[in-house]
Amino acid sequence: MRANMAMVSAVALALSAPLLAAPSDDLNSLIDDYWAYVLDQNPTLASSLDIAEANGKVASYTLETQDAQAEQASVLLKRLEAIDEASLTAAEKVNYGILRRTLQQTIEANQYGQRVINFTNRSGWHQNFAGLANNLPFRNAADFQSYNNRLKQYAKVNDEAIAVANEAIKGGYTLPCVAIENYEDSITGLIVEDAKESRFYAPYKRNKPATMDQKDFEGLAIQAEVTINALIRPALQKHYDWYVGEYKPACAKAPGVSAQPGGDDYYAFRIRQMTTTDLSADQVHNIGLSEVARIRAEMEEVAAEAGFDSREAFIEELRTNPKYYAKTPEELLEKVARVTKIIDGQMPSLFGRLPRLPYGIKEIPSEIAEGTTTAYYNPGSPEIGIAGNYYVNTSKLDQRPFWEIPALSVHEGVPGHHHQIALQQELEISQFRKYGAFFTAFVEGWGLYSERLGIEMGLYDTPAKNMGRLSYEMWRACRLVVDTGIHSKGWSKQKAIDYMLDNTALTEANIEAEVNRYISWPGQALAYKLGELKIRELRTLAESELGADFDLRAFHDTVLEQGSVPLDVLDAHVKNWIASQKG
Repeated sequence: MRANMAMVSAVALALSAPLLAAPSDDLNSLIDDYWAYVLDQNPTLASSLDIAEANGKVASYTLETQDAQAEQASVLLKRLEAIDEASLTAAEKVNYGILRRTLQQTIEANQYGQRVINFTNRSGWHQNFAGLANNLPFRNAADFQSYNNRLKQYAKVNDEAIAVANEAIKGGYTLPCVAIENYEDSITGLIVEDAKESRFYAPYKRNKPATMDQKDFEGLAIQAEVTINALIRPALQKHYDWYVGEYKPACAKAPGVSAQPGGDDYYAFRIRQMTTTDLSADQVHNIGLSEVARIRAEMEEVAAEAGFDSREAFIEELRTNPKYYAKTPEELLEKVARVTKIIDGQMPSLFGRLPRLPYGIKEIPSEIAEGTTTAYYNPGSPEIGIAGNYYVNTSKLDQRPFWEIPALSVHEGVPGHHHQIALQQELEISQFRKYGAFFTAFVEGWGLYSERLGIEMGLYDTPAKNMGRLSYEMWRACRLVVDTGIHSKGWSKQKAIDYMLDNTALTEANIEAEVNRYISWPGQALAYKLGELKIRELRTLAESELGADFDLRAFHDTVLEQGSVPLDVLDAHVKNWIASQKG
């Protein structure tokens, strides 16, 4: 990546002036221009890719920056549309389509009033900043100084973000009250008396790089400690005071985005953006109802196999029997680690190509754990030597059953998110496609499809584990019903919770955390099931068309070999592969 810096710097300089449409533009140079602009606007992403010129810089959080980015997208889109698409190769047409979709969505997103919604019930600028060190290099004094320089800019970031959120208050775009009841805990959890116990101090609690002078390391650690005490802690306090004094009293009374100005149009956009389809809210809702009915029938069969009269009775047993729950966080993490190694041993039977980058297991930070989901994945960076990480929620242990672990682990680790994203980072495609093209329907659809691969791995070897798998699939099917119910059909939060309690085996704490997520993040939850259904549809087609010649490993490699793509691109790619196999 460092070898490309002369090009990146030159392009960034060129992008400081207006870009004019030029019919002679080459598609590849246009993609390079776009990516250079993205890196210029996202310096911490650039640092994670080992671009030294980005060191010490932070992104701008202002509405003026959003406007400028939308304007730049408009200029680039005109340049793109001046290129003769018909003259491109098949691979170039994929690049063309992905860039066009990306630019169009950037422009459209900026047209909605909801652009001022700059946090969700589970995330915000403070948490993002507290986690910066997870994706930055710390190899020498320059890396630590770069991090410290970023810490010094936190108060500016905080002020910019609060200013945008104040526009949300003025315009009626605040998050619903029912989804943010304890959100302030995510702020106060970062305010600690001893700066050395702060998450912002995390890099200095690691081992000193061997090549770094001890005195330099200690001096930079003191500098960070001073910044945390003098700048970050007061900014966090300001954030907290503003949140409880101004934002929370103005929270929205209705849970659905449709109650906001222009909410119906915005939700339709979010469906298109998240699913890469043109489905309406009603169509998505009905697909969800159909899937719920199918999965519910399978759950009845598993309950009977386990010796219970009904699925409800079996689910009650799974939710309440202490034998299914860890007594300590370490016990839960050990169970997860054991399952992940069993999965690792199955991977070569399902894939011809495996990524080089490994992944680890970490606990979700305590100040957000109780209000967030069961687990999540954070990508690594081969460029700077950071592994991916599967984060596990160790709060509320009586809500984290062992029988969920197999399905959860194949989704977040391998063959799910880590496998797919780490492979994408190795592909011989543009940097834009490697690190800037993440279509939720593909990424999360693959994660859910991976849960089903656990059947072929033999992971669900008890009725409890199999019910855990079905409960997770039901969870994603319910999302289609619940998300559209809340944001399009006027459902209350309690109706959404009751629907999920009735149909899944998830515990009540998990369900409430999930429903809060859907309320504060419209449309995102729709991507999982719709993406999985497309991949399953294509596998069924390939098995039917190829018969005895169907190769599961080759099919999986084909699905993943382009990286994250819209579902229509995936559809065309797999069908072309099927035709080539037949030919």
